[in-house]
Amino acid sequence: MPKQTLAELQVEFTIHSFTPETRPDGRIFDQDIYFLAKTEDELSVVVPSSLALASHDQESGWRCLEVMGPLNFSLTGILSGIAGALAEADISIFAISTFDTDYILVKKDTFAQAIAVLEKNDYKVNQLNKPQ
Repeated sequence: MPKQTLAELQVEFTIHSFTPETRPDGRIFDQDIYFLAKTEDELSVVVPSSLALASHDQESGWRCLEVMGPLNFSLTGILSGIAGALAEADISIFAISTFDTDYILVKKDTFAQAIAVLEKNDYKVNQLNKPQ
């Protein structure tokens, strides 16, 4: 029986790190999709790689799978199951959770392998060039 369905996003992402005092570049908010997280130690920004930002540090080349939601807060183990399957295959992830769902970022050079691993573990992945 299939587990969650994930959808491949078409965008390549870059993860940026800034000092916590940094004011976010206004162009971030013009993107179709972006993620911001601020702590006492840093400001992290995830944006499409097409947007160049002058960050303290950055890691480019990330692809993304969206867990199709919305997911109810009473559901447990969704992110853990996906992360665990990928960890067993030595595939590193960067996970982002929102109110409605989760996003799993995987380096683009392991993206096809990540999809294969998830499908082998009974997850359905809606791929861009694969008939649904």
